[in-house]
Amino acid sequence: MRRVAITGLGLVTPIGAGRATFWKNVTAGTNGIAPVQSFDTSEFPVHLGAEVRGFDPAPFIQSRPAESMGRGSQLAIAAARLAVQDSGVDLAAYNRRRVGVLMGTTSGEPGMVERYNDIRKAEGLDAVPGEMMPKYPCHVIPANVAIEFDLRGPCLMIPTACAAGNYAIGYAFDLIRSGRADLMLAGGADPFSRITYMGFARLGAIAPEKCQPFDRNRKGMVPGEGAAILVLEPLDDAQARGATIYAEVLGYGVSCDSHHMTAAHPQGDGAIRAMAMALDQSGRTIEDVGYVSAHGTGTPTNDRVEALALRTLFGDRAPRVPMSSIKSMIGHTMGAASAIEAVACSMALHTGVIPPTINFQEPDPDSDLDYVPNTAREAHPQVVLNNAYAFGGNNSSLCLARPV
Repeated sequence: MRRVAITGLGLVTPIGAGRATFWKNVTAGTNGIAPVQSFDTSEFPVHLGAEVRGFDPAPFIQSRPAESMGRGSQLAIAAARLAVQDSGVDLAAYNRRRVGVLMGTTSGEPGMVERYNDIRKAEGLDAVPGEMMPKYPCHVIPANVAIEFDLRGPCLMIPTACAAGNYAIGYAFDLIRSGRADLMLAGGADPFSRITYMGFARLGAIAPEKCQPFDRNRKGMVPGEGAAILVLEPLDDAQARGATIYAEVLGYGVSCDSHHMTAAHPQGDGAIRAMAMALDQSGRTIEDVGYVSAHGTGTPTNDRVEALALRTLFGDRAPRVPMSSIKSMIGHTMGAASAIEAVACSMALHTGVIPPTINFQEPDPDSDLDYVPNTAREAHPQVVLNNAYAFGGNNSSLCLARPV
């Protein structure tokens, strides 16, 4: 089995696009959450969102007009181009049949459905352009990335909601490690949408003022948008071409709670199993882990269950393992979340700095762990876990390490 390196990091987020800008802002504790601008929220009791503002897809998309595709595809292509540029890889030197795209998402291209409904309501069914609906299904996002870069290897969308980015990176890891692919672009993408916002508002899950993961007074999550792509390749190949190696992928774990469509298992059963499987595949133990990137949505129940899962698996060591939630800054970017957080984990390994959990004011006595409150920390972790949990009880945990 081949060792697998991460050599390119590309992303578009509410606090900036590109590896350098994102990392500068996330370690500075920059808040990308603000009142929603892309649609009217007056009908909702809440108004916060984490939008990517001022995004112009045109400079990133070269194969077709940017307006020929949905915003999710635009964000994904931008992240992919930034990742390829960051990696320094020459795609022309590869057999394109052995280079692929794996993406995760929650909603695909919901903006297309919203436009369809708006036009049909205002003008009738006959006014809906015939080419609109084929642009909606979630598989179009990795397909558009593949078309943009003429990649002819595995092309797959994994729609396991908020755990999907880790799923995609894990499967890409499998393909590289087993020799079935030579290079993979893997990550996740989700655009901001009225559909998603309405769903979380109806659940009463959106924070009215700020996102405060793990704080005693937390009141909810904040919907966001974005995309992240990581370039994965064999470690030997990366070393041979003198690439910057941000991290090595050691393993991953996935599980299902089989408990409830929206609520996490109350004892964190699936979350525990996903972390344990990731460590087992990686050949590492809880003693090796120097940082946990938490799912950390800011909802009271999910944060409590995640903290319980960490305490159960790590035992007495749990309070000494730094963990943080960058969702406090970028909101919950749905299917892009764990991919963006995988970028943060890779940079934590590469730079020795752990990003903070901002808006942390009062510890919760039921979840009293080390959440790296408000200020980034120099820590030099050697092994990290990236956790992600989703509706339907889908759980995923990715184990990365500083390459040696």
